[in-house]
Amino acid sequence: MAQRRENKMATIVDAAWDLAHEHGIAGVSLHALAREVGMRQPSLYAYFDSKNALYDAMFADGNRQLIERLDATKLPREPRAAVKKFMRTFIAFGVEDIARSQLLFRRTIPGFEPSAESYAYAEKVLSRAYDVLRAAGVTDEGDLDCFVAMVGGLMEAQTSNDPSGDRWTRHLDRLVDLYLDAAQRSTR
Repeated sequence: MAQRRENKMATIVDAAWDLAHEHGIAGVSLHALAREVGMRQPSLYAYFDSKNALYDAMFADGNRQLIERLDATKLPREPRAAVKKFMRTFIAFGVEDIARSQLLFRRTIPGFEPSAESYAYAEKVLSRAYDVLRAAGVTDEGDLDCFVAMVGGLMEAQTSNDPSGDRWTRHLDRLVDLYLDAAQRSTR
């Protein structure tokens, strides 16, 4: 019975992603979602007690997808090359699906705050990024935070201004080199 419930919840989350792709993340309506999965709207509450609970499940699902993508990425042994490949994978994931990017990397849903359980997946992604950066010599907490902000800004510029192109993302390798060089100089 528990497995059947989990399968139904996964089906609902998948349908919610479909609606998000069609109408934007804020355009997911419980009424349309219920219709999409073949149930009446009140029946959704047996699986998700609120729209924010649905967003929470989507947040966890999106971050699990990102972890799977990162797990499937074979990083080079050379630390700088590993940072570049890790961040290319991360950015590609972020820019390929704007609705998912809005939910995972921006706060576009008023009143939505991921639960600690769902946010743990995002923290796992951040921890992996920090591990790759530390291996490349970026150890200062402020430098790590600034690097994440730089990559987030690059992704934001790309999705906001050139969603189907590479105007900003093509500069990633250059920015990584500039940043790692500066961070390494500051720790000497």
